[in-house]
Amino acid sequence: MHITDFLRGSPDGIDVKGPGVLCSFDIAGVTINLTETVVISWGIILAVTLLLAWLTHDLKTKDISKRQVVAEWIVTTVYGLVEDSMGKRWRWFAPYIGALFTFSITGSLVSMIGLRSVTADFNAPLAWALVTFVFIHGTNIKTHGLGGYLKGYIDPVPVMLPINVLSEVSTPVSMSLRHFGNVVSGMVITSLLYFALSVVTKSIGVAFLTIGVPAVLSLYFDLFSGFMQAFVFIMLTMAYISNADGRQEA
Repeated sequence: MHITDFLRGSPDGIDVKGPGVLCSFDIAGVTINLTETVVISWGIILAVTLLLAWLTHDLKTKDISKRQVVAEWIVTTVYGLVEDSMGKRWRWFAPYIGALFTFSITGSLVSMIGLRSVTADFNAPLAWALVTFVFIHGTNIKTHGLGGYLKGYIDPVPVMLPINVLSEVSTPVSMSLRHFGNVVSGMVITSLLYFALSVVTKSIGVAFLTIGVPAVLSLYFDLFSGFMQAFVFIMLTMAYISNADGRQEA
């Protein structure tokens, strides 16, 4: 193989693009696109719902099954994480954190079975961040009242209003971009490496390069990185909301 052939790459090329549009339809003059992200998301919701229904089926107080042990461990872990991070009065918030983490981690892991990561579509983490954004400001208004909430935008001086508004608006943007950027960068790096290895494979005939190496990288970018991004996202969610509350746990 000549070095020029390697630099020229594979004739098949490489294509990194956004989620495909499966179909489109109009509602009141507005075009709605049904993307693969939407379909995969609903598939994840259905799969997780069935799994949880199986885990929580036939619960007992004595002679509990291993399935129930797993279900109780999941619930205890989520509630414990919320209590440690936000305080005991935020126990009611645990289902949202659990759902957010589950959707995030499964949305990233579906790439390991050949589907496109839900989290590689910016619309998904942005939607989660916007829900968190509503919780943040709803909590702030509930704690300080509408007057105290609005006053916070002009503290310490009125000239700070534009900066404070920009700071608040940037919160969901930064949260979603952080999650999206890390997932997409992993996907792009894996695709580029697979592209490079395919060129070498065609030249020297070693199939392991396009099977073994990408599989190892997938463990990091899909499993470890996906888990870490989901964990960081829920930790930021809890931190922002508890800070908006402003009250110290007794």
